Amino acid sequence: MRVLIVGSGGREHAIAWKIAQSPLLSELLCAPGNPGIGELARLIPANAEDVGQIVEICKKEKPDLVVIGPEVPLAKGMTDEIKKLDIAVFGPDKKCARLEASKQFTKEFLSRHSIPTAQFKSFTDMNETLDNIGVFGWPMVIKADGLAAGKGVVLAGNEAEAKNAIEEMMSQHKFGDAGERVVIEECLLGVEASVLCFVDSSAIVPMVSAQDYKRIFDNDLGPNTGGMGTYSPNLVFTPELEQQIRSDILEPTFQGFKDDGLNFHGVLFIGLMITDEGPKVIEFNNRFGDPEAQSVLRRLDSDLLEILIAVTEDRLDEQEIIWSKDASVTVVIASGGYPADYKKGIPITGLDKMDDGIVVFHAGTKTGDGGELLTSGGRVLGISAVGQTHDEAREKAYDNVRKIAFEGAQYRKDIGIVYK
Repeated sequence: MRVLIVGSGGREHAIAWKIAQSPLLSELLCAPGNPGIGELARLIPANAEDVGQIVEICKKEKPDLVVIGPEVPLAKGMTDEIKKLDIAVFGPDKKCARLEASKQFTKEFLSRHSIPTAQFKSFTDMNETLDNIGVFGWPMVIKADGLAAGKGVVLAGNEAEAKNAIEEMMSQHKFGDAGERVVIEECLLGVEASVLCFVDSSAIVPMVSAQDYKRIFDNDLGPNTGGMGTYSPNLVFTPELEQQIRSDILEPTFQGFKDDGLNFHGVLFIGLMITDEGPKVIEFNNRFGDPEAQSVLRRLDSDLLEILIAVTEDRLDEQEIIWSKDASVTVVIASGGYPADYKKGIPITGLDKMDDGIVVFHAGTKTGDGGELLTSGGRVLGISAVGQTHDEAREKAYDNVRKIAFEGAQYRKDIGIVYK
């Protein structure tokens, strides 16, 4: 089977790493990919967000399956266009992709189907938004409605911070069109958790749990990023909590898809806050989380390609998905200045010193003219380790993080620590 992966980040590297292990695979392609993915797949130059360009690649290469990694091409309807070529696609269609492309759409879905979430209001008028500052108390959660690469959420601690965030989103267009509508929410207190689920019309099947760390600095300080690290399984999960998540969130979500005519095929990423009142949904995403996928897929013992095919054929309910009991920890090394401005093209050293069993997922790298590895993004590498215990995996990850160097490199020292 010939498989084309669309995307170029750490998530796509993790997907490629796992698919490459499948005996069903005859050739792996990636558009555009990165140097790490290039060790596993044939890379095809492309803009992953250009639907027309990817469709033309599909016409030429005729893959048996296309796996779309990022959220933007899904929101643009890439799945719909590739399906017109009679090619199987893993990733939701444009209608379902609104679950990530519009926070208002998701909040209304959650409310309509009585799925626990924070109180919210949405606005398109900046003055009306400003009039509602503090309506749910402090801190105040302010979200750009559209896609903002994981950075369109501000936790404002006072009126001045809230006013500044609203003006940046709605007047200064910090996140482009994503900030034309703003959603404000009550701030949920608790421990964050991530649950990724395979979904088709036959079933919703949760993967092993994970926890992501969004803020740039230790102790959950500083601005939000796309994710600075993750570990699995989530240490706050108990069998009782997992059952509550299934009954209160997964099952009504799956039924809500059917009731609303959402024919979802792909991965539903559910961001949760485990509060004193129980789990509540923070957000839905339409694809593997990044960097969550880097820790979760390291624990998958089953054939990922077989699962992806089953989802496209509505046979998910027939799959027996097996997970390792090992723990995994992934630490992201980012460029200096991220998530604000940062330099690119900085040489990276130390990858040849990795211990056995360590997997380095490339997120923002490129190959220089002389063949050297250079930085090319905000999040540069994900150093992923597994161990029989959480502490063992964490120690292995950080032992190897410290071997990698490039000018300005930054990483959190507390990935794997639970903040309550």
